[in-house]
Amino acid sequence: MGTTTFNRRQFFQAGAAGLAAAGIPAAGSAQEAAPARYQDGASPFPLVLNASTIRPTPLKDKIRVADETGYDGIELWVRELEEYEKAGGNLKELGQELRERGLSVPNVIGLWDTIPPTQEEWDAILPTSRERMRMCADVGSKHVAALPFPDRDPFEHRWGAARYADLLKIGKEEYNIIPALEFVGFVKGVNRLGFASGMAIDTNDPDACIIADTFHLWRGGSGFNGVRHLQGRFFADFHWNDVGPEADPNTAGDADRIYPGDGIFPLVDVLKQLAEIKYTGPLSLELFNRTHWEMDPAEVAATGLEKMKANVKAAGI
Repeated sequence: MGTTTFNRRQFFQAGAAGLAAAGIPAAGSAQEAAPARYQDGASPFPLVLNASTIRPTPLKDKIRVADETGYDGIELWVRELEEYEKAGGNLKELGQELRERGLSVPNVIGLWDTIPPTQEEWDAILPTSRERMRMCADVGSKHVAALPFPDRDPFEHRWGAARYADLLKIGKEEYNIIPALEFVGFVKGVNRLGFASGMAIDTNDPDACIIADTFHLWRGGSGFNGVRHLQGRFFADFHWNDVGPEADPNTAGDADRIYPGDGIFPLVDVLKQLAEIKYTGPLSLELFNRTHWEMDPAEVAATGLEKMKANVKAAGI
């Protein structure tokens, strides 16, 4: 079959009946469906707005901006969901609004301090972790990021893998959501692609997965060539950004992120690797640029989307 192109609402809203009507085989049929494309055929990956990119903007306005500027989805932050619910908002209704707008929620960030070093601390944080999984599931997220915090050195990777396995079991069985392990380049503990990948693999869970980030690949010293060694479905989400030539890989922070393609990262090569390993998940524009936070959020979001589309076009995929 040829490749099928959906706009974001068509793809998000299509069910089995809709796929059949479009002539696309359902799962388990003899003929596999062709990979979907997004952005009117311009991208093999859903292009998603991470809420941090326009952080000062209120939650409902972030959703509106993501919709009106043409993103395929929005990646939310759990602290905003907590604040929204505390103020009387209904997260299931918010999830319905997102679906009506045609916006997917591939991931929510996340489960903080969720892999502490002792059993006592694990037991203490678990009720909060459960409640956050519930919130993320209520808005319809597929994944929730599990951050291997509190940070420490050394980080006991075998213990971390066991606790991540527990989170996977709880998330899937109790909330129908998949925790995804995220590594952070500027911490002392789980700061590399290989560390996070090993922990996820050692859970012995078929749904274990990781979240990668171009900034953290650079900042943690993993580099950009390791992506090709993993299967596409092992990545739950890929955060997309760049840094300028003046950025120091030993000291740079989140605020140093700039639009993808405006800096030094080999993003075109990374995209080719993602296509090679058959990754079909989202590219999520995750910036924490303070200059952007002072600008019109719609302008920042629209510019970021065009930059990501230009990356994909340059990669020829």
